[in-house]
Amino acid sequence: MWLIDQLVEQHIAEAQKNGELDGLSGNGKKLVLDDDSHVPPELRAAYRLMKNSGYLPPELEIRREAVELDQLLAGLTPDDDSYEQCAKRLVLLEMKLRQAGMSTAFLQGDYSNRVHRHFKGEE
Repeated sequence: MWLIDQLVEQHIAEAQKNGELDGLSGNGKKLVLDDDSHVPPELRAAYRLMKNSGYLPPELEIRREAVELDQLLAGLTPDDDSYEQCAKRLVLLEMKLRQAGMSTAFLQGDYSNRVHRHFKGEE
């Protein structure tokens, strides 16, 4: 173990012994860890910092926008003024995602909408 690791472990053990860690909000609960196995180990800390600060890589930001547009279009009718503009923007985002090598399967099909309508009792 490195010296810093040993010091950290020592401080944690001392805090546990003194009861300083008792009653924390997550005490006794399982940790929810992100699956970052696809990120190289040397980049994981930087990615976690960026994620926690609200930054998304450009491809994921485009995906988020595409999902929002898809949901918006599901609520619009084709004769609505903004429908055509949103549809064109969605096609552009889909092309960008494909160029980045990402799947756009989440935009295909009406399966999730049918499931929602089924559970609402509309189908």
